[in-house]
Formats: sequence, C-alpha cells, structure tokens
Amino acid sequence: MATQIRRREFIIALGGTALAWPLAIGAQQPALPVIGFLNSSSPSAAGGYAPMVAAFQQALSETGYIEGRNVTIEYRWAEWHHDRLPQLAADLVRRNVTAIAATGTTPALAAKAATNTIPIVFEMASDPIKLGLVASLNRPGGNVTGVTQLNMEVAPKRLELLHEIIPTTAAFALLINPSNPTLAEPSTRDIRASAHTLGVQLHVVSATTDNEIDDAFASLAKLRAGGLVIGSDPFFSSRSERLASLAVRYAVPAIYQRREFAMAGGLISYGSATTEAFRLAGIYTGRVLKGEKLADLPVQQATKVELYINLKTAKTLGMTVPLPLSGRADELIE
Repeated sequence: MATQIRRREFIIALGGTALAWPLAIGAQQPALPVIGFLNSSSPSAAGGYAPMVAAFQQALSETGYIEGRNVTIEYRWAEWHHDRLPQLAADLVRRNVTAIAATGTTPALAAKAATNTIPIVFEMASDPIKLGLVASLNRPGGNVTGVTQLNMEVAPKRLELLHEIIPTTAAFALLINPSNPTLAEPSTRDIRASAHTLGVQLHVVSATTDNEIDDAFASLAKLRAGGLVIGSDPFFSSRSERLASLAVRYAVPAIYQRREFAMAGGLISYGSATTEAFRLAGIYTGRVLKGEKLADLPVQQATKVELYINLKTAKTLGMTVPLPLSGRADELIE
C-alpha cells in the first residue's frame, strides 16, 4: 500500500514538473528587439518609399535580423505632416523600442529631441554636424549615428546641369516645400548662389499639396521661367511621376533627384542612390541590435551619385543634349 502511495505521489510530482516545463521554457524566451522606423512620408504613395524600405529590410537581414522572425519593426509615417513627427517619435520612446531608424532629416531631429538614450540611426541628405545631431563624423558621440547622402550638396549642380542643356535661358524656377524648412531653406540658399554665379534669374515657387503643385507649374509661363529645378523633399519624391507628367504637359525642362522622375518623362534626374543609403542604414541598425556601441560607428556617406537623361523628352522639347553631358550619364532613356 505504501508503495502504491509513493508511486502515485511520484506520478503527480512528475506531472507537475511536466506542466512547469512549458512555463519555464516560455519564461526563458527573450523578447524580440523592436526597431522604430520613423519617416515623414507615406508608404502607400505612388513612387514612394517601398524600394527604400525593401533595401533597409534586406540589409537588416544580412546582419541576421529578419522582420517577423527575430525582429519587429514599428513603422511610423507622418503622411507629409511634419508637425506630427515629434508625437510619433515620442510614441516610439514610450514603447521603449530597441533602436530608432530615422529616415530623413526632420525625422532624425524629432527622434533626437525625443530621447538621448535609445540608439538612433539616421539616413539623411543634410549635414548632421550643423544640425547638432553628432559632434563629428568620425566620433558621433551621444546616441546618434547614421548615413548621409549627397542630395542636398548636389542641389546647385542640378541648376548647372539644366543650364548646360539650355544655356540661353535667362530665368529658372525652383520648386520647394515650405512646410519642411529644414530642407527648403538650405536648398533655396544654395541654388540662389548657383544662379548668381551662372548669371541667371531664379524664381522660387512653393507647393505643399497636389493642387499647389499644379498651380506652381501653371505659374511658370507667367514667370517666363525656361527651366525648373525641383527641390529635395520627401513630398516631391513620392510624386515623381506626377511632377514628370506636369513637366511634359507644360513643356518645361525640369530636373529632380529621383531616377523615377526621368523614367516617367522628366528631362533629367541627378542625385544620390537613395536605396544605397537606406541599405547602409539597415546594416548599421542591425549592428546596433547586436550590441555595437554607437561610438564605434562613424557616420557614413553614400557617395554614389546618378545621372539619368531622357532623350525622348529632350527631342519632344526640341532640345539637343550636349555630347559631354550625355557621355557622363549613367543611363540615357530613349
């Protein structure tokens, strides 16, 4: 009888242990790291950020982190409302994300203002030192590092390229988004300086909505602007095809930073390979998740710049692209 009792007690004890095993195993499962992805634009806009997000995710996977498997990404899109970025950044901080990928100048500033402890990896076209995000490129200091691209630095070059194709044009226009002064103001300043050097007049037109983009193009004839430079801005990047279509409709030679612009019928595109910058940011984010210190991750620069020329559009506009310029193009679209 005593033996049966002891056997029953052993079985009960064994069953209790077996029940405890799943609980113990579950308790030992580490929580997945969470990346907060902060951006000014919209993921659904035509010509938007899908290729860049894909480049970021692919690079992240190269470091061993695959979304949905061993890392979670919390996406926060401001939908062009830059004033929402501080609130979105604060929400990511409240959620105690492991790291923040701030893609864009204004998102990076919002993330930095929201936290001085959570690691921030930025991707931007502005100077992070002038903006106070890092102490230096080699030793960023603090909780911020990232990748810069050359779209702001090469902005004056866009006017020069347009002037090279239409050298007799005396007046040009610059399209900016005034709701994003972090990009609009330096772009205006630098391109004004370039216009002064070239000895041409520069008119500044602005747009923050689709209707205002239409109005800006309609105003070019009244301004007698013979060419248009489109300022760097996420809002315009998401509307590359719309901008190219309007440039064709109004028969205005125009230049922008995105390849999609030239592919859609815009005359020229000239700017950084943005997907490469997002890829580098993805790699850095993965290295941060692995525990590398930000002090050991100097700011990188995506130095590749691409030139695309649409020869079909040039012919439609009755223009001949100079051979030296066409010879420098990464691609001629015919």
